Amino acid sequence: MLPFQEQIISDLLDDRNGGLVVVASGLPLSSLVASLLLLHHPSAGSFLLLSASEPQKSAISAALRRAAPDHTDPLPFPSDLPSDLPSHHRTALYASGAALYVTPRILVADLLTSRVPPSSVATLAVLNAHRLSDTSTEAFIARILHSYCPSTPIVAFSDCPHAMVSGFAKAERIMKSLFVRRLHLWPRFHVLVSSDLERTPPEVVDVRVPMSAAMKGIQDAILGAMDACLRELRRTNKVDVEDLTVENGLFKSFDEIVRRQLDPIWHTLGKKTKQLVSDLKTLRKLLDYLVRYDAVSYLKYLDTLRVSEGVRSMWIFADSSYKIFELAKRRVYQAVRADGTKISLDGKSTPSKKRRVNDKTKKESESDDADGRKVDANVGVMLEEVLEEAPKWKVLRDLLEEIEAERRKENHSEEGQTEVEDAGDLSDIVLVACKDEYSCLQLEDCILKGPHQVMRDEWEKYLLGKVELHSLRKRNKKRSQEPKGFGLLDGIVTAGSSDNTDPSSISKFENAALLAAASELRIPTNKDSVLEENNQSDGRRKGYKNTRVKKTSRKGKSMTGNPDFNFKTDQINTNENTSSRNNGAVGEPATGSMQNVQESSLENVCIDRSDIQVHAAESVPAASSQTKLLPPVQFYALDSDQQILNVLKPSVIIVYHPNMTFVREIEFYKAENPSKKLKVYFLFYEDSAEVQKFEASIRRENSAFESLIRQKSLMMIPVDQNGRCIGASTASETESIVLQNSLTRKAGGRMSQGRKLQVIVDMREFMSSLPNVLHLKGMHVIPVTLEVGDYVLSPMICVERKSIADLFQSFASGRLYHQVETMIRYYKMPVLLIEFSQDKSFSFQSTNDIGDDVSPTNIISKLSLLVLHFPRLRLVWSRNVHATAEIFASLKQNQDEPDESKAIRVGVPSEDGVVDNDVRAENYNTSAIEFLRRLPGVTDTNYRALMDGCKNLAELALLPVERLAELMGGQKAARTLKEFLDAKCPTLS
Repeated sequence: MLPFQEQIISDLLDDRNGGLVVVASGLPLSSLVASLLLLHHPSAGSFLLLSASEPQKSAISAALRRAAPDHTDPLPFPSDLPSDLPSHHRTALYASGAALYVTPRILVADLLTSRVPPSSVATLAVLNAHRLSDTSTEAFIARILHSYCPSTPIVAFSDCPHAMVSGFAKAERIMKSLFVRRLHLWPRFHVLVSSDLERTPPEVVDVRVPMSAAMKGIQDAILGAMDACLRELRRTNKVDVEDLTVENGLFKSFDEIVRRQLDPIWHTLGKKTKQLVSDLKTLRKLLDYLVRYDAVSYLKYLDTLRVSEGVRSMWIFADSSYKIFELAKRRVYQAVRADGTKISLDGKSTPSKKRRVNDKTKKESESDDADGRKVDANVGVMLEEVLEEAPKWKVLRDLLEEIEAERRKENHSEEGQTEVEDAGDLSDIVLVACKDEYSCLQLEDCILKGPHQVMRDEWEKYLLGKVELHSLRKRNKKRSQEPKGFGLLDGIVTAGSSDNTDPSSISKFENAALLAAASELRIPTNKDSVLEENNQSDGRRKGYKNTRVKKTSRKGKSMTGNPDFNFKTDQINTNENTSSRNNGAVGEPATGSMQNVQESSLENVCIDRSDIQVHAAESVPAASSQTKLLPPVQFYALDSDQQILNVLKPSVIIVYHPNMTFVREIEFYKAENPSKKLKVYFLFYEDSAEVQKFEASIRRENSAFESLIRQKSLMMIPVDQNGRCIGASTASETESIVLQNSLTRKAGGRMSQGRKLQVIVDMREFMSSLPNVLHLKGMHVIPVTLEVGDYVLSPMICVERKSIADLFQSFASGRLYHQVETMIRYYKMPVLLIEFSQDKSFSFQSTNDIGDDVSPTNIISKLSLLVLHFPRLRLVWSRNVHATAEIFASLKQNQDEPDESKAIRVGVPSEDGVVDNDVRAENYNTSAIEFLRRLPGVTDTNYRALMDGCKNLAELALLPVERLAELMGGQKAARTLKEFLDAKCPTLS
């Protein structure tokens, strides 16, 4: 451990109540947790870790091995506590004093049911503390532990300082909800951290790669479009203008900042303002993809945007947006005539005048270009392939060749060292760090096949996509039910009508040239007839491959033998938390690496030197055509969030896509290995948004720490604070105040204490914040597994809770109809609770979007039909979870407390098939009741009187009309039912 890490652990151990530790991004929290685990003794109790992700679990295990390499006793590796483990086994694990990874939902249920005694918990460690809130389940757990055992230390960790300042006094509220009083801040500019990391710094080479002219033009156009959107958003006077800067717009958190301000008034905003928020997100992606992907993939993505957002987007109609599409095409191809004259693809030029042509063949063969001149679309128009390579590709290969040349020069100068021995040394590995998996695979192809061949492959995929899209438009003129785009837009491409799929700025002769170029690929297929139908203007008829082009992942031997080094899919919509899908274009493949990957766990990482020798030998033929050798290369996707520096131990690292977190990991790796030589190359595009984003991320983190330091100096947390951070006091505190006042009002008299309210909660509901708020309001929460409903308030009241997103999904799947049907069957007062989010508008949709007629796609129409079908269903609307708790308290007035044993049995058939505790089945036959209600003349107002007047259907059939009229309340209904029952049944003679 480094000295600053020892100081952090010492500060945590000084306070027996624990504390909140916020470190700079990239500084390993896993080492701190591993140190606490090594200091933990099983006799003190169990060590519980909450909210740990899978990469964090792997990092903690690796840190334990590094921290105690010569540990004689078994290392305290934490084990997962699965949800399907029987309760008595979980109780035994809690009592064993072991270290456990526990999900908040399981732990809070075990605490409420006393499966884990609070006194048996020695330490509670909460990871990712920046995600906590006042109503989170982790705060619920901390409150229960503190109420039964106040001396239990709670330690929380976070490495996202900018997230700790995203709300009003967020750090202070988190500390109060976790019952901790000390805040430990460790920024990169801390004296101890700086001295430790800068004692033996690595050798750093900053390589600035100039951008091409087209890339610079696209970048300037995107920044201009972003600035225009921000100016329009400022005019709405709905958002704090201090946050609306282009620099803030480079980060994903900018979307959260804007939406957090607009969500409470979202239903009052116009379509223009909503579209501006979406356009800023799209423009940020365009700016990021410009320096990340190749020219052809970037053009694919732009074509997708033209199709999916061409009608409603506002940035497309900005003056600078035209340059984005024009320059992106010029990076890939240029339309030329037979005489070599380039044809302008200026879609903004004045369109030519329409001319009447009587000759039909002439009309088909001639078209007007953007300059108004006639161009023969069949003769003399072709595409000049540009296929601009990414400038970083050549620089990367030059660096690898330079690294290998320097190594061989050093090896020849040193005596007693052979090339074979050096090839087996792990320090020979060159680690190339990229943003995502797709970039890793593409760079691998560039090294193995060459940049030109990679661009040719992408160009062929692009042409095949154009042919496939053209054939779909020809075969089906109707609106596609399942549109498939050729690009990536959050994994989903929303296409309009098929007539709009042809971009307006692409002229007819350009499309014809693209289709002609695709026909020259000569790809064999059995669908020649399809191409015959689509390319009638071309004399050469060739088939094409009618399949989505996908990048297959490759697996092989890894230098680490660890499957965790498979590149994982980049999750582009945070949050934006949906994963992106491979749409055959700029989507990232699922798995892959440059070497084969063996199935083993991170706990058993073994380095096979023979694998490295084979890989180094394989890289030589790839470079033989260039007459220069390349070193063994390992690609690493930054989005995979794996700690591989201590496993691979590279001597050279090439940071292809600069990332602040990875830079800190490199610094820490070198500080832990001061004797190791390490050289780091940073590849930046000169004067690009990539540099601006990297520098802005450092400034943003420093600013966040400065804000936290000011908050810490002004923070007011009582020494005996009890987590009162949600405003209103709990029900128990309110009751005590009332009792104290009653002593003086009634001359020493004392009011009788009321009963404690009980609520039976389904186990799956502990993923939400409502059980926490109910407990905070003084209600006794009983966690059980319910078959019917989510909350049982009394023997008669059952509540099915739906958030807005869940409500839409339940209507779409039909699950809500079944849930309401079962509630009505078993409870006299079924309630559907529709709960809105606290930070969003209390409205489904704006009043302008509500139609006059019933629509099967409208949510209001669906709710109306649901209430009409189930008249006994009650709808309850709640603004937030705190309002829901108040509604539950009012609903429980004058009601008996629910029975836990009966609530569990509701809806669960017994061995003989009879449903226990069925409100209607206890005294009546439900099948006979349903049959009775469907008889002619029987309505909802008279069927209960018929049930009371006769024992069964056979007795009903024998009743006279007079008795039926008395029970049904009218002669007409009685005669209708009697005639039906006495009618003769036709028989076959």
